[in-house]
Amino acid sequence: MAEPVERIEPRQPPLMEKLVSLAKRRGFFFQSSEIYGGLQGFWDFGPLGVTLRNNVRRAWWRTMVELRDDVVGLESTLIMHPRTWVASGHVENFTDPLVECKTCHQRFRADHVRGRVHAEDGGEFTEPRRFNLMFKTFVGPAEDSSAQVYLRPETAQGQFVDFANVLNATRMRPPFGIAQMGKAFRNEITPGNSIFRLREFDLMEMEYFVPPAEEMRWLDYWKEERLRWHVSLGIRPDKLRLRAHSKDELAHYASGAFDVEYEFPFGWSELEGIAARGSYDLSAHQQASGRDLSYFDDLKRERYVPHVVEPAVGVDRVMLTLLIDAYREEEVRGEQRVVLRFHPSIAPVQVAVLPLSRKEQLIETAKRVEHELRPYFRTEYDDTQSIGKRYRRQDEIGTPYAVTVDFETAQDQGVTIRSRDEMTQVRVPISGLRQAMADRLP
Repeated sequence: MAEPVERIEPRQPPLMEKLVSLAKRRGFFFQSSEIYGGLQGFWDFGPLGVTLRNNVRRAWWRTMVELRDDVVGLESTLIMHPRTWVASGHVENFTDPLVECKTCHQRFRADHVRGRVHAEDGGEFTEPRRFNLMFKTFVGPAEDSSAQVYLRPETAQGQFVDFANVLNATRMRPPFGIAQMGKAFRNEITPGNSIFRLREFDLMEMEYFVPPAEEMRWLDYWKEERLRWHVSLGIRPDKLRLRAHSKDELAHYASGAFDVEYEFPFGWSELEGIAARGSYDLSAHQQASGRDLSYFDDLKRERYVPHVVEPAVGVDRVMLTLLIDAYREEEVRGEQRVVLRFHPSIAPVQVAVLPLSRKEQLIETAKRVEHELRPYFRTEYDDTQSIGKRYRRQDEIGTPYAVTVDFETAQDQGVTIRSRDEMTQVRVPISGLRQAMADRLP
């Protein structure tokens, strides 16, 4: 089958166009393989994007694993035994409805074209058929069905197949969780909205194993915890909401699910999913493998297959949400500026050190100041263009504070701290600069 292509979509909202332009210009993300025309559904992340993504990962891992005593980590392989995906139901059920335009032969998701004609020619569509979203590849030199494997479409199955190993290694007792971050791949029929829906993406998933009777209580707990986490990143609460899945949305094995939704420029959509998966996954792997994946509670003297509550979120979607939520266009002293109001904890650069001019004595002092701050904060040194343009650049990349070394520095051993949000400037001695920044940054 030829590679599915994107459906013809209406023009992106203006904010998305501005954001994609800024992201490329400032080094957040770019179209993959752009010099060859790009590859739809795949994006590369530039210097600032890599840092922002790492900050998101660290914030998630810190909250979900390091600050808790009931969650441990795992890193499983991208390629697993193919029977994993048969047992999990992905081989049979991980599909989207696919239709083809009889005139142009482009392929689309059926639910994206139902009830309307083709945007260009009004052609007829074929009847929908199921398209499996897993990428296939081969292990070893033989490219036949016996060597066929899949690139994982989620990280979660690693937690399920390693459940007994983790249990034995850690002596954890339900309720407890296994968390994992890593790449996943889905051959989306209609990727779109820049990095919102990708074919290669990064997931952060946690499987929380609980006694069967406690499943719904933990679902309520985790939906609130995960909503709070997004707010802690600085995302505006009024742009977030929790939406319960209706019965016809639920997977056949799920007893409840919620989405943390964000109001994107293209409408409210899922940012993170929290689902009560029951014992479906462990039971399926137990049956398919013949291995015991139950838990014996020696206090209650009972054996059971744990139920699971799963919070799952994509690094890419969190990154896009942070960029959208932080984006502002403002007028300052009669001039327009674009600013990303990132929370200081996740801003790619926290402190920019700027010499007022490229005079040697200013550059030498500014570099020394930046090197002294570097072990404690995410810093950047910049001495190109005018100071005004450098301030505007730092605003555009979301830097909360800029430290300016000027001609008075040699006399008073002081520097000026400029605030991105308040647009105020405060003079502090170099000797007290580290503490002054610590007071301002989390």
